Amino acid sequence: MKKYLYILGLAAIGFSSCKKDYLERPPLDQLSDETYWSSENNVRIFSWGFYTAFFPAYGSGFTWGRYFSGQSLNDDFAGTTPPQWIQNVPSTSGSWTFAWVRKANLFLNRIQQVPMPEEAINHWSGVARFFRALEYHDLVKRYGDVPWFDQVIAEADKDLLFKPRDSRTFVMDKVLEDLQFAAENVRESDGTPGLVVTKSVVLAFMSRIMLFEGTFLKYHGIDDAKATAYLEAAKWAAEEVINSGKFSITDNYRAVFSSNDLSGFKEIIMYRKYETGMLTHALMSYNNNEPQTGISRNAVESYLASDGLPISISPLYQGDQGIANVMANRDPRLAQTVVGQLRINQYAANYSTSGYSIHKFLNEALKTAPEASGALNQTDGPVIRYGEVLMNYAEAVAELGTITQADLDKSINVLRKRPGINLPDLQVLGGLPAVNGVVYDDPERDPTVSSLIWEIRRERRTELMMEGFRLDDLKRWKKLEYADTQENLTINRGAWIDKAEYPNTNVHIEGGGTQGYIIPAIKLESQRLFTDPKVYLDPLPLDQIKLYQDNGYTLTQNPGW
Repeated sequence: MKKYLYILGLAAIGFSSCKKDYLERPPLDQLSDETYWSSENNVRIFSWGFYTAFFPAYGSGFTWGRYFSGQSLNDDFAGTTPPQWIQNVPSTSGSWTFAWVRKANLFLNRIQQVPMPEEAINHWSGVARFFRALEYHDLVKRYGDVPWFDQVIAEADKDLLFKPRDSRTFVMDKVLEDLQFAAENVRESDGTPGLVVTKSVVLAFMSRIMLFEGTFLKYHGIDDAKATAYLEAAKWAAEEVINSGKFSITDNYRAVFSSNDLSGFKEIIMYRKYETGMLTHALMSYNNNEPQTGISRNAVESYLASDGLPISISPLYQGDQGIANVMANRDPRLAQTVVGQLRINQYAANYSTSGYSIHKFLNEALKTAPEASGALNQTDGPVIRYGEVLMNYAEAVAELGTITQADLDKSINVLRKRPGINLPDLQVLGGLPAVNGVVYDDPERDPTVSSLIWEIRRERRTELMMEGFRLDDLKRWKKLEYADTQENLTINRGAWIDKAEYPNTNVHIEGGGTQGYIIPAIKLESQRLFTDPKVYLDPLPLDQIKLYQDNGYTLTQNPGW
């Protein structure tokens, strides 16, 4: 069971749909749809086919998962050519597909006929519905309204095949039903801890999914009642994980992302196992050996000072002229995420576009080993961790308007008390953020966001830095304008340097001088402008709209496209 994530084999079986004479019996010594569903073990094997699709962690080979996703479209990265929002409707897209929905529905259907106890049928039905919920969350997140399918559809049933899009609230109500069923029926344990879907895994993902949807509906003004219901579901799911007592914060923040073996880590709810010769990745090598898309000045400045105050008001902040000053008296998560020296083009083979480099995912003890090069990395990859669940809880209760000091103490302040971090507690006094009994307000705060929500969002950003959440967060908060490199200049800025210390570098300095901030994207045409809110949803591909038309049905396009 240990290597379930390496196994595709039987889990990828394609079941024949060819007609057979009704008197013909399928061969008993060959796998087919008729013979496969004969035991719980076969059900388990089939479930493994979903794991690599839904739990990529650090990806495989040179294909990364959700972590440190290169020049991501957000304000955490300062790249030389920032990625752009979709400009035109694509002729085709592999994202508008319901193949995984169909596979989950087939799985759910076939489970019912397997000779096993009712408890096992309910468990595996919960697992199948959990995977269906994950896929629909991804589809709704990308496209909004999508057709809901809860059965395996025959090719001849065109009315179902070409059904119109259902509203996102209808679909997400169904997703919530799937998650609730899974939370009630999926086993507490089932195989190697951390490597399989369990009740805790379901609840952790439920907190993520419902937080996304609740805040999306709230900030996009779609349905306040549904937003509240989904936020309540996020709060409940996260609190169930917290109250289970099964998880706790690991003593070493960076070890969560750079360990060869995550088994036994109390912070890890689920992870992906990597092993030389079986499955490896390239993320650690990118954090050490290759030129890197740098973290932005904007992201670096989001980290608090060590007194728990924003750098804009903390007397401990030493400024940003020199990496030593940047790192001095800061939230220790900054030093555990960003390298303590600048890596400047033409002065370091592993230079960063911003001068600031990430080493959050680098195992220092292995960085010179053969396994640290190329796509041979074998550090285990977190799939979902307790630290995220704590942040999901804090944000959900804050968005519901019910947050108390007790809520902060069992969520954000647990993270701040991590050994090696030890930041002062975040307090709430009269609905405002405070540290050591003194209320404060960051002068850099977005005025449309309350000061307490602002601090919770900051905590989320720094705790989950480079873990693949930032773009989704900006979308659900309706804040994609933060990623505009001209309106938000600190995105297209890196470290402050004096060129006298790097006379041969070709980096561009703000204003063309010899001292100042590195500007990674020099050309105006390569910068990123936020001009149209239609990009909160992707356009449906033209070939799908035409396919509907050719069969006498209508598939509507997203607004603005």
